[in-house]
Amino acid sequence: MKKIICLFFLISILTACGQSEEGKESAGEKWSEIQQSGKIVVATAGTLYPASYYPEGSDRLTGYDVEVIRELANRLGLEVEFEIMAFDAMLAALQSGRVDLITAGPREESKDKFIFSEPIKYSYSTMIVRSEDLSGINTLEDLKGKKAGGAATTVYSDIARKYGAEVITYGNATNDVYLRDVDNGRTDVVINDYYLQSLALEAFPEMDITLHPELKFHPQTVNVVTQKEATVFSEKIDGVLEGMREDGALTNISKQFFGGQDVSKKLDSDIKEIEGVE
Repeated sequence: MKKIICLFFLISILTACGQSEEGKESAGEKWSEIQQSGKIVVATAGTLYPASYYPEGSDRLTGYDVEVIRELANRLGLEVEFEIMAFDAMLAALQSGRVDLITAGPREESKDKFIFSEPIKYSYSTMIVRSEDLSGINTLEDLKGKKAGGAATTVYSDIARKYGAEVITYGNATNDVYLRDVDNGRTDVVINDYYLQSLALEAFPEMDITLHPELKFHPQTVNVVTQKEATVFSEKIDGVLEGMREDGALTNISKQFFGGQDVSKKLDSDIKEIEGVE
């Protein structure tokens, strides 16, 4: 009997060791693949000023998220290749391994499926409305019955639906399409990131639209996102981003794209949390 018990424990120990080694191998596999290829493949919108866009008359992609990733890749000794796709397709592309990373904020259903770095951007949500009457919206509850322009699966569309708005969905549309529809009355509101919307308004001064002067809600972040199994790769990313915070690289890139503002720092503003929305 003692021999049987000893044999059982020996098998258990060997099995555990084997699983541990397999886990380590799996954790480092993505990083090894990337090192061998010499590049990282990144999904990005290419239409979202100033995070990821093509300047007028240029075929070179740029933006805050884009340049942060370029600097990250450079410090890792890698090339970077961007794939343009709609936001709704990015998580699926990351999960399948078609791309190596994306930039996005954590949501409850994605926290267990992916690894999120420390934030590269802190912000909150607000809304663009018509200047003359704020599109009849004075509180979040006034969204009921309104038409909100947005992508199908973003948190901004979730907020609109939560308060009873009808979401008018778009593909990978540029900012001017969303804003023009508020201006001409096809939609009533666009809910989105404060910094992005404030800069978008500056780009289209001819439109009779404005940022809502009072509504600040849903604090949010943008993070670098990798596959759940890619723990070694994720650790490399965190190490580089920490260095970029310490030497001011994140601040410098932010000021370049956000009118001198530093989006890499936490906000002190009193911003309304919305229950039930991730």
